[in-house]
Amino acid sequence: MNELRFERPDGIELVARTRPGEGTPLVLVHGALADADAWQQVVDAIELPNPVVVVNRRGRAPSGPFGDGYSLRTEIDDLHHVLDSLGEPAVLFGHSYGGLIAQEAATERGDVRALVLYEPVVRPFGPESMAPMREAVRRGDLDAALEIVNVDIARVPAAEVAELRASELWAVLRPLAAAAAEELAVINDHEPGFERYAALDVATTLILGDRNDGVPPYGTVFDSVAAAMPRAKVVRLVDQGHLAHVEGPEALAAEISTAVP
Repeated sequence: MNELRFERPDGIELVARTRPGEGTPLVLVHGALADADAWQQVVDAIELPNPVVVVNRRGRAPSGPFGDGYSLRTEIDDLHHVLDSLGEPAVLFGHSYGGLIAQEAATERGDVRALVLYEPVVRPFGPESMAPMREAVRRGDLDAALEIVNVDIARVPAAEVAELRASELWAVLRPLAAAAAEELAVINDHEPGFERYAALDVATTLILGDRNDGVPPYGTVFDSVAAAMPRAKVVRLVDQGHLAHVEGPEALAAEISTAVP
């Protein structure tokens, strides 16, 4: 894997991990509680010759902090900068909050070859959890903030949260909880552009973990996005939820590979 570095006008540097290749670049936009490392198993399993670019978004090392005035517009402009720097059409993949970023950026460009969204999120998304999360982060209790994400927002059963807390993955996710608090606020501040999503003239694949089918929050939010994009192809990942990049990377990579023209 190689690195690409992007300097933004506000002085924040973004660092991407890249897999060299030939053909249309595939740009992966990760969600909250994730970074480029979290997507490495998926990248390794994508059976395509295409180059793959995974940017560490703001708020996670080695990229810089959120910076002043952070909003969804910040993330969209960051993605535009990455795509402009590549200098050629690209396929966009986004997961969760990254799906919202990718989707919004695609409505503002004419050079997106295809759009693949895995359980993108839009508001309302856990608005009642914003204040408790920020308070937990303020007092330095990242364990509590991470529990709020899993229990109150994602509605993960208590037994599964206990297993997660006892695993090595908890220590990986814990430092990202502070960023997740800010990103949750941004999601709920942003008015989804459902009419713009419907007008997108690009081949779009929407991926849903079948364990979330019709189940809040991810399944019901997914339904609202899918309803706005009736021309999109909907794919269900068997026996998966919102974390297929961790629990079923090969299955997710296979669907991504199929969606790339």
